[in-house]
Amino acid sequence: MCTRVVWPDAAGAVIVGRNMDYHRDLATNLWTLPRGVRRDDGVRGALSWTAKFGSVVATAFDMITVDGMNEAGLAGHVLWLAESEYGDFEEDRPALSQAVWLQYFLDNFATVSEAVAWIAETKVQLVPLTDPASGEVPAIHLALDDATGDSAILEYLDGVLEVHHSSEYRVMTNSPRYEEQLTLLAQVEGFGGDRPLPGTTLASDRFARAAYYSSRLAQPVNQLGAIAAMFSVIRNAAQPFRVPDPGKPEASQTIWQVVADLANRRYVFESNTRPNIVWVDMADLDFGEQNPEKVLNLASKMSLEGGIAGNVSAEFKDDGPLRLLTLAAVEHVAAQRRGQSD
Repeated sequence: MCTRVVWPDAAGAVIVGRNMDYHRDLATNLWTLPRGVRRDDGVRGALSWTAKFGSVVATAFDMITVDGMNEAGLAGHVLWLAESEYGDFEEDRPALSQAVWLQYFLDNFATVSEAVAWIAETKVQLVPLTDPASGEVPAIHLALDDATGDSAILEYLDGVLEVHHSSEYRVMTNSPRYEEQLTLLAQVEGFGGDRPLPGTTLASDRFARAAYYSSRLAQPVNQLGAIAAMFSVIRNAAQPFRVPDPGKPEASQTIWQVVADLANRRYVFESNTRPNIVWVDMADLDFGEQNPEKVLNLASKMSLEGGIAGNVSAEFKDDGPLRLLTLAAVEHVAAQRRGQSD
């Protein structure tokens, strides 16, 4: 499930696109989050911070940040990786819950290099959380990219965080692990091998197609052309609707996609279930500390009956703060359920 592609030289802009593939609706909303918000790790509160940068993010169930971009041009994208193993929790190491993992980087860093340096210094661990509604424990990895065209892929494998950091790492999908994806890509015609460009929805095939078509994009004449070109690539890697198989989240359908211009700070969202395109221009937003966190409720605003489209920067409303899922909340729900079953 999911594909992410970076186009670092789009006539001076850096364009990144991603598909969100999942076997059920994620009740995704868009949020504008100002500077100055206090957050903690969602695990035990040992790591806390005040957001240095404002951001625009897409959420799942308003409990986890799954995609977004901050006002400095750093963006991040959560994707599924079945091989993820986070290791045993260690009290003496900084930790982040899955729900706040991406948000930490958007709150604190302007570039991929800064984020990677912090990871190397702290050896931060990731703590998995059980979805209170479905009982799923997400198996995820994370891509970071920025307005310089830099990129990093973060994967927890066998309990150890592997960081692939290079502007050359432009494509990311799902299984297998990233270094194996690069090996498989080298077998494809045009990347060193003689295997024809594959056409299935397997993650490795989507990886090859995204790499192939993004490397052949013509230089755009304007921002509209750049965004349209990226949409053409990620739509080629999209997965069609199908009968859902909850036991195989990787066998999912594309439910929405995002294209972001990291240089010009435009965040474009397209829904496949409510087929409208909306975008947010950061120049139209005030991320000052005096401002509240605001939400754009996509379920109510995007519809087939004349829902919103276009620039929605002024449509966000104050409906209370974003409350990302915490380990304490998960444990509370589990305890309630145990009590009901006794």
